[in-house]
Amino acid sequence: MTNTNLRNYILVTLTYWGFTITDGALRMLVLLYFNQIGYSPIQIASLFLFYEIFGIVTNFLGGWIGSQFGLKLTLYSGIGLQIFSLVMLSGLNRGWPEWVAVLFVMVAQAFSGIAKDLTKMSTKSAIRLVVPQDAQSALFKWVAILTGSKNALKGIGFFVGSVLLSVFGFVNALWIMAAGLFIIIFTGLMLPKGMGKIKKKVKFSQLFSKSQEINILSAARFFLFGSRDVWFVVGLPVFLRTVLGWTFYQVGGFLAIWVIAYGIVQSSAPTLLKRFGSGRPPTASTIQFWTFTLTAVPALIAIGLQAGIEPNTVIIAGLLLFGLVFAFNSAVHSYLVLAFTDDDKVALNVGFYYMANSAGRLAGTVLSGAIYQAFGLVGCLWTSMAFILAAGLVSLKLPNPQPSKNIAWKAGEGD
Repeated sequence: MTNTNLRNYILVTLTYWGFTITDGALRMLVLLYFNQIGYSPIQIASLFLFYEIFGIVTNFLGGWIGSQFGLKLTLYSGIGLQIFSLVMLSGLNRGWPEWVAVLFVMVAQAFSGIAKDLTKMSTKSAIRLVVPQDAQSALFKWVAILTGSKNALKGIGFFVGSVLLSVFGFVNALWIMAAGLFIIIFTGLMLPKGMGKIKKKVKFSQLFSKSQEINILSAARFFLFGSRDVWFVVGLPVFLRTVLGWTFYQVGGFLAIWVIAYGIVQSSAPTLLKRFGSGRPPTASTIQFWTFTLTAVPALIAIGLQAGIEPNTVIIAGLLLFGLVFAFNSAVHSYLVLAFTDDDKVALNVGFYYMANSAGRLAGTVLSGAIYQAFGLVGCLWTSMAFILAAGLVSLKLPNPQPSKNIAWKAGEGD
């Protein structure tokens, strides 16, 4: 990696880190605040509906926008929209009718969802453009570092959100985060203008035309992330707060530590797989092994809770095991989508792939609130197992990546 590409990698990563902290903090802030004022699990889940729905649309169109106008535009548009969302949420009035407040928060969360997926698509695509396509081991390493560090910082964001809510209150917490993001925007002055922009025009119809590998991987991604969010988004925090009686600090702190540990494992995935595996970059069999292994984890947690084992022990031990195995799955997934992608299609394919990711999160979010209210956390866990099994079955059709080109984006083009 050249010095210029390394500098661009660092700038993009720092920007993504700053956004990620506010994204994690905002999710915890909204979840805990509305649980505190008496909203039901289904109502809390509904607050995140537009966040996920507009994330799907953003990923679908964001890749096309990035390929036509450059990833710098999409990256910093995402930062700007997140600032707007935070400021908008600060205008929430407790005196409004409940349906008005819910709709207002949903719209604000829609802007946040657009911001999140513009930023994520731009960052993941940019990494592909600074590593040559034939340098697969290096690509796996840099993707894992970015993704793992992002998840670790999202965990810090969970804790930051709970602390800001407790110390400064809902409105002041939002303004503090918006001010921090405003400072981050200035990193964009040092990135090249044309990063990720391709010279030829892409027809809108081409957005639907993907390779078989990308389609299979996207379908597996849908079920994989749906399996996590179906119990993690609403069911788990509400269970910890209302059933086990944990405080805001305990809920936010524990989930923060979990996501941080998850991110560390994800960043370490290349080293761990090299040490305990074949030493070669991941293949289709790698993702199949880790996906089917993950299937057993939510089932074991559900069985433990149904058997009457002390719930704090079951949840903590189960979450640690789930995070460990899920981290390997996510790291290999993030690598494979780039390994299957040519440089001139990276924004389009990554956008499509993360559209499937957002669709899975949407399904998981909706089901998390509904299933928890009807069947409790155990019902969410059995649904999670079914989703993971579906991801594993889909991944059986995945071929091995065959990189053959070295057409990485050159610093200076499009300036």
